[in-house]
Amino acid sequence: MFLDVNGKEVSATEECVGPMRLTKEPIQVLLVFAKEDSQSDAFWWACDRAGFRCNIARTPESAIECFLDKHHEIIVIDGRHSRYFEPEKVCRMIRATKPGENTVVLAVLPQKLPDQEEPSVLPLLCAGFSRRFVENSSVSACYNELIQIEHGEVRCQFKLRACNSVFTALEHCQEAVEITSEDHIIQYVNPSFERMMGYHKGELIGKELTELPKSDKNRADLLDTINTCIKKGKEWQGIYYARKKSGDSIQQDVKIVPVIGQGGKIRHFVAIKRPRMDNNNQIHKLNKEEKYGGDHFQSAPSLQNRRYSSVARIHSMTIEAPITKVINIINAAQESSPVTVAEALDRVLEILRTTELYSPQLASKDDDPHTNDLVGGLMSDGLRRLSGNEYVFNKNLSQSQLAIPVTLNDIPPSIAEMLNDEEHWEFNILELEAATHKRPLTYLGLKIFTTFGVCDFLNCSEATLRSWLQLIEANYHSSNSYHNSTHAADVLHATAYFLRKERVKSHLEQLDEVAALIAATVHDVDHPGRTNSFLCNAGSELAILYNDTAVLESHHAALAFQLTVRDSKSNIFKNIDRNQFRTLRQAIIDMVLATEMTRHFEHVSKFVNSINKPIAAIEETSTSSVNSDYESQTNIRNSPENRLLIKRMLIKCADVANPCRPLELCIEWAGRISEEYFAQTDEEKRQGLPVVMPVFDRNTCSVPKSQISFIDYFITDMFDAWDAFASLPNLIEHLSENYNYWKNLDERKCKSLRPPPPS
Repeated sequence: MFLDVNGKEVSATEECVGPMRLTKEPIQVLLVFAKEDSQSDAFWWACDRAGFRCNIARTPESAIECFLDKHHEIIVIDGRHSRYFEPEKVCRMIRATKPGENTVVLAVLPQKLPDQEEPSVLPLLCAGFSRRFVENSSVSACYNELIQIEHGEVRCQFKLRACNSVFTALEHCQEAVEITSEDHIIQYVNPSFERMMGYHKGELIGKELTELPKSDKNRADLLDTINTCIKKGKEWQGIYYARKKSGDSIQQDVKIVPVIGQGGKIRHFVAIKRPRMDNNNQIHKLNKEEKYGGDHFQSAPSLQNRRYSSVARIHSMTIEAPITKVINIINAAQESSPVTVAEALDRVLEILRTTELYSPQLASKDDDPHTNDLVGGLMSDGLRRLSGNEYVFNKNLSQSQLAIPVTLNDIPPSIAEMLNDEEHWEFNILELEAATHKRPLTYLGLKIFTTFGVCDFLNCSEATLRSWLQLIEANYHSSNSYHNSTHAADVLHATAYFLRKERVKSHLEQLDEVAALIAATVHDVDHPGRTNSFLCNAGSELAILYNDTAVLESHHAALAFQLTVRDSKSNIFKNIDRNQFRTLRQAIIDMVLATEMTRHFEHVSKFVNSINKPIAAIEETSTSSVNSDYESQTNIRNSPENRLLIKRMLIKCADVANPCRPLELCIEWAGRISEEYFAQTDEEKRQGLPVVMPVFDRNTCSVPKSQISFIDYFITDMFDAWDAFASLPNLIEHLSENYNYWKNLDERKCKSLRPPPPS
């Protein structure tokens, strides 16, 4: 028991803030003493006298365990005998826990000798102690110390907890509440106030009331009357007209209460407002404005009425797509949600009802033509109208004749030695291109497919595999500077490298691996060295065949299977059963189509949301629940949908990994793709076709700028996501080095692949 400010004896469990009881339970105290002595006994009896509950811990470990179980408000740590435990260390351990942030920790110190200087309290404060207590085995001294702590720090903690509850109540009450400082500066408004007045709190907090528009319907002296009353510490209650953000006036019942704070002065004013309920026209107008006004919020009844018929129709649908189920759930949640939540969910529904959920809303990049041209050239369908509003059709792009595969002898020792390094990311595919006379795909394919046991999985002979690799490579155009069999071999190498990473391997089955290797091999077969946009604008036979949609990617996948099944000698699928073939075929087609850039952001976004984020969440909680972590990882691993997303991301990253290769390789590939784009621009000008990427004019183009734009727009985010999943720090290092290289060239106003030689 202790005396309150009026001299009345009050129990420690009955202290209140206004009418709100702060705690019903007795204060919990933990004594951390290695040995029982007169000091620990004195604190024990002091707790008993104060009505506190007391626990004793003899070791730091038992102290932490007991504290995490009971969440004591006060902890007393014996700091007199460091040979048993270090009191500072125990305090830090307690402070490191979540409940330890708000508890009061008291250090018991030995009495100093008469000639000893008073020790500094800084080491104790740095360790996390709140107070110190000099050794005194008097029960009264210990009791007084505990009561002071309870009356000071502990009561403050209770008030803070009470404030959280009070503000939660304010956020959900129907009355509009506005709190201002003693100088009438707005400190807080609740959601009901925002809804009633049409403002967002960010527009109000920090402003003086005099800055807000006033209604001319109030009598002239009303504000002076209100201020005179409340500045005397008296409540004011009456009718007041306020001006909403829309400019309309609203009649309100208002109560303004002064709040006395430190020093007995008025520190805040609390205004409680509600629309005049006896004014039917006013309320009808409010509801109507809230329902239809652009700057207003919706009232709950009108929200439910407006939504009823459409919800009924949605719930009666017999065929539901997943997105329909999501919309149903959101609609059902809206009916029982606060108005602010319902408003937010309305905006969610607007987004969900669009068809292009993963297409980014791009800002204008007029000052960056390189990015504009890359985006337009790689992500559009290419249908660009000419002056006569007619599409241009011609047949200048004829199908290349399929080359007859040549006989392949055993791999020469020099090439075999070169292939020993193929498991490293820094493997130089261009050296293999030169050593094999531009037939790197066959040689590298034999090595990688053998390593992954593809022949065993497909039940085909090595001779069949060799014939197939030769056939596919023969149908790549060696005349293309970029999209040739060396690019296919490069993508195959990256695919195999990714498949060897532990996280990737643990999420995929062998069929997935085989599909990925085959897809990488065929993903650009018979590429004409022109973009989809060019083919569509030119009205090519392929564009007509595939309806201007994923033209090249559809052709690569279709031709790969046509070539494979045409001749038994090269049909690697001839010995697998029908069901396995269909599964494998669908996986290959899906991966090849994933390399089409118009759905780039969709694939990356789905991967991040379905793979990266769930795995990150699992890893964050894995230390607390090993079993649930294993089960969650298994669920992700066994999901066919997630394996599909991983395979798409894998081949997409393999397809455009040039900026993540060692610098010399990156420079060479940048030169090759630029030359291909230059050739396309030249041909577009010759034929009078729309120039898809005007910036790729060989006379004016800045290759560094084009690489910077490509990395910024397409590469960085995708490889950050892929690295987070597969752990590829060496790729990210190369990417950073290459980016800085292009930046440096651009800053030097250099438009070529390399800096000019020193003069």
